[in-house]
Amino acid sequence: MARHAMFFKIVVSSLIRRRSRMLVALLAVVIGATVFLGMGAVYYDIPRQMGREFRSYGANLIFVSSGSNSILSLDDAKQAIEMLPADKLVGASPFRYETMYYNMQGLTVAGADFSAVKKTSPYWQIQGEWPQKDDEILIGTDIAEHTRQYAGSFITVEILPPRGGKFVKELKISGVVRTGGAEDGFVFMPMAGLEVLMGTSGTANVVEISIVAAGEEIFRLAEEIQAKVPGITPRLVKRIADSETTVLSKLQVLVCLVTGVVLFLTMICVGTTMMTVVMERSREIGLKKAIGAGNRAIIAEFMGEGITLALGGWLLGTGSGYFFAQVVSMSVFSREVALPFFLVLLTLGASLAVTVSASLIPVAMATDVEPAVVLRGE
Repeated sequence: MARHAMFFKIVVSSLIRRRSRMLVALLAVVIGATVFLGMGAVYYDIPRQMGREFRSYGANLIFVSSGSNSILSLDDAKQAIEMLPADKLVGASPFRYETMYYNMQGLTVAGADFSAVKKTSPYWQIQGEWPQKDDEILIGTDIAEHTRQYAGSFITVEILPPRGGKFVKELKISGVVRTGGAEDGFVFMPMAGLEVLMGTSGTANVVEISIVAAGEEIFRLAEEIQAKVPGITPRLVKRIADSETTVLSKLQVLVCLVTGVVLFLTMICVGTTMMTVVMERSREIGLKKAIGAGNRAIIAEFMGEGITLALGGWLLGTGSGYFFAQVVSMSVFSREVALPFFLVLLTLGASLAVTVSASLIPVAMATDVEPAVVLRGE
């Protein structure tokens, strides 16, 4: 115990005697630990943060029927949705498409759950209001321009339900929807209202899923659903899924490169400082060797100094790294970033690895010191 206390006292006193140089090395380790922890937290949280950002662009997964027809059971869809992680599921919106006639012209009418649509398609722009009753509808901008009918107007449509017969129904236009896509040519009404008009329920043509998952995870989820729910065929929305995977990959590579460069510069700074210290202490090292100190004692002393720098830099860098991660996340994503504890331990490992690696050459220089040569002043 006394031996360890004496060793620690020697290491600390050596660092204090050369505090100006060691402060430079300590600052380098603090910066390295700050960047490693901060960028590590951002790297770890990027999929969650970017996933939430991409969800504003719409669904990234759809369910369609596995059968020869285009109709899927909502019970099968519910079973498939329950297989998705609840904490990552943003929304699931079924759509049922039917045809109605206005002035002898066919209209594609989609039954939808508008509370779910608001989650899966937040980019929809509504002029007017969302439908509140079963006989209220949204019409796309293309239809509004073609028919000259807008929010507040009433239209009478002719309906031919599957069970046969024909009747007319007056519907109120509560709003006009603009998406910039195919939806601009559709009419939307509450699913319950469409089911009453058609006389059948419990089916849909497609279910749009918005889920915070990308890359291999969403592929794996799709394969599991395909295998366990025969009536459902999951399909990725390539336009969204591919873009999300590409952006995430590039951001993560950028974070790795920046962190790697900073750690390399930290190692160079610590290494050059330690080499300078070894050259300054060459006579001291020679004297120690002359009175019996072995290379093992010399190595232990310099490695002890390096490890002390690593521990000090890690302690200071943990606090500043957490602050750095929050600043980056709030600036880019406007959200706080999570900091898992394993990243703190990983930062400790990285700090030790950098300082020990940087000390290898200086330690080798110290062990090569020839007592006779340096004590003669050569």
